[in-house]
Amino acid sequence: MMTSEERIRVRLRLTAPRAMAAAGILFALLFAASVILMRLALPETLSSDTSWVEQGARWITLSLLLMPFAGITFLWFMGVIRDRLSEVEEHFLSTVFMGSGLLFLAMVFVAMAIAGGIVTSVGIQGSQNIQPDLVVFGRAVMLQISNVYALRMAGAFMISLGTIWLRTKLMPRWLVIVTYAVALILLVVINLSLWIALIFPAWVFFVSVFFLLTNLRGPVQA
Repeated sequence: MMTSEERIRVRLRLTAPRAMAAAGILFALLFAASVILMRLALPETLSSDTSWVEQGARWITLSLLLMPFAGITFLWFMGVIRDRLSEVEEHFLSTVFMGSGLLFLAMVFVAMAIAGGIVTSVGIQGSQNIQPDLVVFGRAVMLQISNVYALRMAGAFMISLGTIWLRTKLMPRWLVIVTYAVALILLVVINLSLWIALIFPAWVFFVSVFFLLTNLRGPVQA
């Protein structure tokens, strides 16, 4: 007969894959929606014109509302993954995995906060009264943080997780290769277009759906 504590552990193991998949799918959808809304509000190129801030304020505000919830689901996604790897966890890889994931999320939040600061400033002073250089500088910093630094942390996150999957054989080798390839794109490609940021949530969505379907087809391995 199992004790109550053992029953709780078994129940958590049975629900953990679905929790990871649900969190990953929610993160991918919320993060992608936030990025798309932000991209629709921003002009294609940098310029001294600040009218886009007022014109796209509604889209930017909605993007800012979605991103915190995307961050919460990403933390849940990371937590469930680490719980599943607790018995085979390597300190080095787990440190890189957690550190890069948290840095990615922190940088995204900082970039979104800068966007929110721009919208708030223009809303208070008006686009005619605010200095265009400040808007241009703020937008450039936001894109540098999100597309250069945050995406590289996302690439490091994927490489560490892919290496863990390779060593533990928790995921098929082809998925590990795909993970490495996508991570290499994020590490090498430098592009200030927000569209490239959609690569990471697309990968999370794919992995989450794959993990969910795999565990629905058969029993969850301990």
